[in-house]
Amino acid sequence: MLYEDDCLEVLKGMPDESIDMVYLDPPFYTQKKQSLRDSSGRRYEFSDIWKSREEYLLYMKDRIIQMRRVLKPSGSIFLHCDTSASSYLRMVLDEVFGERNFRSEIIWTYKRWSNSHKGLLPAHQTIFFYSKGSGYKFITLMGDYSPTTNVDQILQARERDANGKAVYKRDKDGNVVASSEKKGVPLSDVWEIPFLNPKAKERTGYPTQKPVELLDRIIRISTDEGDTVLDPFCGSGTALVSAKLLRRHYIGIDTNHDAIEICQQRLEAPLKTESKLLRVGADAYRTKTEHELSILSQFDCDIVQRNRGIDAILKKYYNGHPVAIRIERAGETFADALRLLVTAGRQKQCSYMILITDEDYERSKVMLPHNVIVLNTLSSQFESIVSEMNEDLQSASVAR
Repeated sequence: MLYEDDCLEVLKGMPDESIDMVYLDPPFYTQKKQSLRDSSGRRYEFSDIWKSREEYLLYMKDRIIQMRRVLKPSGSIFLHCDTSASSYLRMVLDEVFGERNFRSEIIWTYKRWSNSHKGLLPAHQTIFFYSKGSGYKFITLMGDYSPTTNVDQILQARERDANGKAVYKRDKDGNVVASSEKKGVPLSDVWEIPFLNPKAKERTGYPTQKPVELLDRIIRISTDEGDTVLDPFCGSGTALVSAKLLRRHYIGIDTNHDAIEICQQRLEAPLKTESKLLRVGADAYRTKTEHELSILSQFDCDIVQRNRGIDAILKKYYNGHPVAIRIERAGETFADALRLLVTAGRQKQCSYMILITDEDYERSKVMLPHNVIVLNTLSSQFESIVSEMNEDLQSASVAR
């Protein structure tokens, strides 16, 4: 169900204790007009400019009071915000829901492109999780063990000793007791979920759109199939799409006509972009061997993954353009390695390109472009030095 209206007015008309979960992604108090164009050039925008912080917080408090009223006793609220007003919004939530009903501060973290602002690069947003009471619904989700987890921690049972310290459980004969089947580790309050790729199928072009994967987690930990999810600032409708895909009922409210129109379109054909990063893990994107990494560690460079022609880029630019590095692969000819590097380097407008090889390129009879530098690996340099030393020793022996 969708409403194009101020959520305060819609909330006032809703019955008490009728909602299982509220997710709100309200204006963040950025004091800016949020604007973005979609792939067709259509512009979407909304204002996040306020006369004062007091006006903003009163606006939020009036609506949060109503959200608490419509929540069932087992219900929860998830308020999405950033550093613009997060500390103040938490105080509002403490006042309306009570400090004892604070459950978690979820950190949504993601990779961001660098910016020119002084200071640390913002790479997270906050989601405050409060319940209406102690009998709130919560479904534990399990995740994978950390790569550094000791195998004994997975296979062996543990218990608390007299001092409360976790130790491996042993039977009466002193043998370590095997653990029962484990499903992983409980989901933590730090969620690394990628920002929407500009080419993601679910992207609409609406400002501040969140990925469906993020809302999936929130809905799955707080509701069951058939429950009702309310998003009073629904924007492009990500929470509603997630709810529909997960077989929950949904109510979306927004004052922006464009937002309601996008919601309607998305709900007619809901979809979720699969994140390969989440499915296979970050390690799947790391394509360099230990040998290649050891070579590249000799340069002050940024490692490049998933590029056939470039293995790294020097951090220092020359003539205002980047410098690409490539290592010749085993079983690859010098000419092929050079071709791949030059093609990729030209595409990236590199001023110079460095090709690292074990081969004597002078013997390869390949003409080098003027901006390509060929370096031998340390192993080939070492072999060359040893060869020269052997030749010197042989010469000295003959001379005697």
